[in-house]
Amino acid sequence: MNNEEKNKNDMLTQAGILAAAGIIVRIIGLLYRSPLTGIIGDEGNGYYNYAYNCYTIILLISAYSIPSAISKVIAAKLALGETKNAQRIFRGALLYVTIVSGAFSLFVWFGAGLLTYGHSVSVLRVFAPTILLFGFLGVLRGYFQARRTMVPTSISQILEQILNAVVSILAAWLFIRSAGAGADETTRAVRGAVGSALGTGAGVLTAFLFMLAVYLKNRRRYLEEAAPDPDEHPDSTGTVLQLLFFTVTPFILSTFIYNLSTMLNQTLFQRILTGMRAYTESQTAVSYGIFSTKAVVIANIPIALSNALSSAMMPNLSARHARGNKAEAAALVSRALRVTMFISVPCAAGLMVLSKPVMMVLFPQRASLAEASRLLAGIAVTVIFYSISTVTNAVLQAIGRLHAPVVNAALSLIVQGIVLALLLLFSPLDNGALVIAMILYSGLICVLNQISLNRYVSLPFDWPGMLKAPLPASLLMALAARVVYQGACYLFRMFLAGEYLINLLSLLPALAAAVLCYALLIVRLGGITEEELRSMPGLNRLVGPLKKIRIL
Repeated sequence: MNNEEKNKNDMLTQAGILAAAGIIVRIIGLLYRSPLTGIIGDEGNGYYNYAYNCYTIILLISAYSIPSAISKVIAAKLALGETKNAQRIFRGALLYVTIVSGAFSLFVWFGAGLLTYGHSVSVLRVFAPTILLFGFLGVLRGYFQARRTMVPTSISQILEQILNAVVSILAAWLFIRSAGAGADETTRAVRGAVGSALGTGAGVLTAFLFMLAVYLKNRRRYLEEAAPDPDEHPDSTGTVLQLLFFTVTPFILSTFIYNLSTMLNQTLFQRILTGMRAYTESQTAVSYGIFSTKAVVIANIPIALSNALSSAMMPNLSARHARGNKAEAAALVSRALRVTMFISVPCAAGLMVLSKPVMMVLFPQRASLAEASRLLAGIAVTVIFYSISTVTNAVLQAIGRLHAPVVNAALSLIVQGIVLALLLLFSPLDNGALVIAMILYSGLICVLNQISLNRYVSLPFDWPGMLKAPLPASLLMALAARVVYQGACYLFRMFLAGEYLINLLSLLPALAAAVLCYALLIVRLGGITEEELRSMPGLNRLVGPLKKIRIL
């Protein structure tokens, strides 16, 4: 196996590790959100998400892009053999987040009322210390990713979510209980939201301590690698800080604008419904909570796979770009997009046809089940758009075209903001308008990023070719899953009572049928070749059995 194939396999292995962690994290998130929703209710979810979205925006500005930016810069230095400069960048990044994340942490604590209003202000203040902790955590994650090991990051993500789940549920229950039996529903909802926010901080603290322990364990080896080299010209502190600033800032702007749609949509939704359509704060919180903490949370699960692929691809692509290997970089981009389509298309199709069964298992609250299921089915297509745009964003950033994702996200944000405001003002839609805005925004970014890639990467993107196998395989898979689910429901209703149990027992064979059907069809239709299957860690074991049944 040549070095190029080894690098490809290494990228897929690291992406697989991070993707597995991402899926586990989101499954844990789903599992704990259901009992948490039972404790704090849809109103509590609404207050929590108002505050959480504000926290997310501040995090995007201060620290969220740090792992990707640090990974890109350090990977490029390591590829050029500048180990001393790589270590200096790491120390400079720690100084950067101390100043920037610390300042934003104080701003959120003292200025929470400027970012949100009403009952969500007290919830937002609980997030303030987490911003500083996340900055340090991001530097450590980026450092290890630049060294092309995703294991510490993956383990830290799982630990973070476990502590988040445990502390969120426990703190929410204790805070609501302390309110007393005579407290009204709104008071109980606010207290529950505060407890849930406390869980987020506990998770980040746990992840940071784990990453710090891993770094300290390997610190001696890293320092030895960074010993002075007579052929290496060390960068000055000013040069390091300048490099960090001009690298991190475009990452921040791109990620900030890319995710600003959530904050903008929340603000428009909240202000227009309460100010112009006579909704109460409680009604608005419930409606927004159903959309954001049920439908969006489930739709985000498959997007974790593209996030993992982007994180694993960033150091590899940056290293190739730094060495001037344009052909290898283009091949890597093509491979990443093919894998993205291979995963995102069936996930979107599955969510469309199984939205209600999945929602009933994870969020069985009857009052909002039908509404949440419709919203999930509506935003399912955004799984494809967001997955592609996540990868193309990473590509543009890795090849140094840092301004392109910023411009593309800004243009998309303006268009979807105008459309959402008009829908909320002049249509009877409430959270249905959020679905339309989300589809429009993700689709626009996807198209604009593709236009940018066509300008900067000399690679013909064969989208019809990328879709010719995943699309028909996904449609047939979705049909098979729906037929199996309906048939299983019919059979189980003959001798079982209780819709939740019937739904759960029917969903399991439907999912199994979907996976089997898609796997067989995608191979049969040529969506993945024998060579590609052999190159994928773990999946190479399927080559023999598939040949025996003449599928491959």
